[in-house]
Amino acid sequence: MSSFTVYKGSKNGVVVKGSANKPEQLAGDKVLMRITASGLCGTDLHYLKHDITLGHEGVGVVEALGPDAKYLKIGDRVGFGYEHDSCGHCHECLTGNETYCAERALYGSDKVDQGSFASHAIVRESFLHKIPEGMSDLDAAPLQCAGATVFAVLQAYNTRPTETVGVMGLGGLGHLAIQFANKMGNRVIVLSGSDRKKEEAMRLGAHEFVATKGQKELKVSHPINRLLITTSAQPNWEQLLPIMAPGSAIYPLSVAHGNLEIPYLPLLYKGIAVQGSLVASRNIHREMLAFAALHNIKPVVEVFPMTEEGIKEAIGRLERGDIHLRAVLTAA
Repeated sequence: MSSFTVYKGSKNGVVVKGSANKPEQLAGDKVLMRITASGLCGTDLHYLKHDITLGHEGVGVVEALGPDAKYLKIGDRVGFGYEHDSCGHCHECLTGNETYCAERALYGSDKVDQGSFASHAIVRESFLHKIPEGMSDLDAAPLQCAGATVFAVLQAYNTRPTETVGVMGLGGLGHLAIQFANKMGNRVIVLSGSDRKKEEAMRLGAHEFVATKGQKELKVSHPINRLLITTSAQPNWEQLLPIMAPGSAIYPLSVAHGNLEIPYLPLLYKGIAVQGSLVASRNIHREMLAFAALHNIKPVVEVFPMTEEGIKEAIGRLERGDIHLRAVLTAA
């Protein structure tokens, strides 16, 4: 049995090079893909001390197919994200919400042994997504999680083009949320600590930019109907709740431990909802890729080699907050 290269977490939090078995014959609808690019997500930092193959924004080329694979062919470009499997039979799966299936297999769990920090990955055909023609692998990789996460919020909860969308934070998720909301026809207001990122936010499609640091009261041209929180730390809710519209919704999107603490009475008086949301379902994921291709939505990336040294450098810079929007690892 041959093998392929993987990069895994370790007890001391250092990425180590390893290998995984490449079976002579794939089972079921499993697909062997050669990884050409992988995004680096903040979620990956949570698993640096786990003995798993890291990465969940994988893009590559199909090299082999299991006997039950019906829709892909060798040479197709595909991507995968945070979810690798689900039961396929429960209410959530049958209604297109398989990301909430009780039997789901998510990155970082003991049900997933494949990752995108690798030379290859073996993934079910059902959880692979074809990459549109004209979209580069570099651009496609961050869309598999960051893009899918923000697009899912805008699509799954029936955002209307007449609504005002707020984006808190201009990072890996936030810079894609700005572009998607703009192309969907929404007024986009970006909130960030200082004016340092204002020019880039406006260039990406924001209509308005609000610097929050040191401000007792925030002022916006229109109350916010949908607020996407893409920062790693919880914001100052006393600042934000007054600029929310009645009947609006807040979506905390970044992965954080601990409790979500938010003033109670303003939620009641204005009918504000706090909506949890994971990544996109497969249907919405594929809609996201098609939408991004049609509207030329692209991540802003810094590129690193898919080597032990390259991964360590990218992770170190991400931990220091020194990555400009999104890091992508590419095969040598």
